[in-house]
Amino acid sequence: MTDTNDGPEYDVDFREHPEQYEVGRGEEGVFKVEPYKGELLPLWGYADRETADEGGEAIYRQFREYREAGDFPGMDMARKYLQMGYTRAMRYARYPGGRKYQNGEERDPVHWADHDKREAALVYEVWWERVEADDAYRAAKEAHRER
Repeated sequence: MTDTNDGPEYDVDFREHPEQYEVGRGEEGVFKVEPYKGELLPLWGYADRETADEGGEAIYRQFREYREAGDFPGMDMARKYLQMGYTRAMRYARYPGGRKYQNGEERDPVHWADHDKREAALVYEVWWERVEADDAYRAAKEAHRER
């Protein structure tokens, strides 16, 4: 019996086949869509403000390279990593240890359980909003959806 969790989710190089890329919701695909996962994941981190500054800047720099190359899947994946930096850091900022559920029940959030993670989240939020407001990204997203 083969373990279906081994290897990439998709047997597709989305740079070679951008027409097969689906935008999806939120952060879908961040750990599955190659070659972008391999390029962006090593840049991403949210331990504290400094880590988020470095990660956000590096991912945004990669976003600009994708934009210049007309690589919409890359642009969107960079956006997803920035969004995930915000959401993951904020989860740890609001829930001790990042655990939203305890004994199957949703815990009440704590403001702020981890101030370093909150700072990291706020850094990523700025980079994420910059990408979302980018005219070239918006146009490419619309064109990709129309295909």
